[in-house]
Amino acid sequence: MRRALYLLYSAVLCNLLTGVVPAGDWKAGVGRAVITPPSMMWMSGYASRDRPAQGKLHDLSVKALLLQDQGGNRCLALTYDLVGIDRRTSQEICRQLEAAFQLRREQIAICTSHTHSGPVVGRNLLSMYELDERQLTLVHEYTDFLAERTLEAARSAVESLAECEIHVGEGTSDFAVNRRNNREADVPMLREQGQLVGPVDHSVPVLVVRTPAGIIRAILFGYACHATVLSGMDWCGDWPGYAQIEIEKRHPGVTALFWAGCGADQNPLPRRTVELAQKYGGMAADAVDGALQQEMQSVQGQLKTVYSEIPLRLGQLPDADQIRADADSSNVYLVRRARVLQEQLQQQGQLSSTYPYPLQVWQVGDAATLTFLGGEVVVDYSLRLKRELAAGRHWIAGYSNDVMAYIPSLRVLREGGYEGASSMIYYGLPTVWSGDVEEQVVEGVLQLHQQLQSQP
Repeated sequence: MRRALYLLYSAVLCNLLTGVVPAGDWKAGVGRAVITPPSMMWMSGYASRDRPAQGKLHDLSVKALLLQDQGGNRCLALTYDLVGIDRRTSQEICRQLEAAFQLRREQIAICTSHTHSGPVVGRNLLSMYELDERQLTLVHEYTDFLAERTLEAARSAVESLAECEIHVGEGTSDFAVNRRNNREADVPMLREQGQLVGPVDHSVPVLVVRTPAGIIRAILFGYACHATVLSGMDWCGDWPGYAQIEIEKRHPGVTALFWAGCGADQNPLPRRTVELAQKYGGMAADAVDGALQQEMQSVQGQLKTVYSEIPLRLGQLPDADQIRADADSSNVYLVRRARVLQEQLQQQGQLSSTYPYPLQVWQVGDAATLTFLGGEVVVDYSLRLKRELAAGRHWIAGYSNDVMAYIPSLRVLREGGYEGASSMIYYGLPTVWSGDVEEQVVEGVLQLHQQLQSQP
């Protein structure tokens, strides 16, 4: 007994002298807030919409999951039922979170589900719509409201921080179809015949937070597929919204949080009905439950977070004559983009040849590494990064931190089409990305992973 006490005393004294603190348990906190617009404002996602929302199928939410490792390192995942978020709004939300909770930029990940049945936010996709002063005011007011509700959800997560166990695993679901390689009308027949083509990522990553007693508190999951089942005039989280509702129904007391993978060229097909949105939501919930029923990996070790912005190069910029010609075009979307570009020229004297593109990586102990990419990222990035990154479990999210445009791979950029070229008009960017866009993004991610490994 005396020898045991002596050894314990020696170990504590050694830790104090060397600055090493004995490890405790992981902790987690969860929070949520409703972000359904208080007014029937303009909906985002489709250029064809010509009036504000008319109703609601279910509430939209922001949800927060705060993780803390044994050393006190923290990360905050924020998930939104929104089509996207712009750089300015993202920066303001992070500024407020830093002031309120002392969270650094690399510790905050902003993930949007890309539902096409949510509101316009900030300047995201603003070139797509012709909004009058009333609607512009509602957009500004809603953007402020969104920041307030985000702080509310984050505060609940901070205040509910408690010891937990974290496990990770993966399920699968096959309702995502490569929309560039399969004609929508043919998908039912092609699926039945096993002839669907094109790259896909059908994995469903799952991170589950349990109390020490084994009760599930939160489930964070992802999938690479557009949230475009619905195109009506009612607020709705589309299939990701129904997936979260179904998971929470099956697991009472749980907060389900969704992040969108690299699904910019992936559609849920067939689509167009609420019943199909609910069906795909149920299929995603089935994939989550499938992961929960398997042996999952326990998270041990340290939490590490890094964030950077790279100057992502654009292609050849239009000159003033081209912008003036676009401003006189019969294409209303070219006209709206031209106005944006003329405003930039007036304020800055020139158009920028690069965009500050956000990259972020979280290493969650020894169990999983999450990479967050900005914009609407095509599936090629997920497949390539999983091949090129070091051994381990790698999850790749898109639509994170700033949704400024589509991010095509070199293959898609060369093929052109909506994802490779014309979508830039709706986002208000002056031209397509440069031919080395894929290499810039991949190299930036690899550098962040190297930076993680160099951390003590």
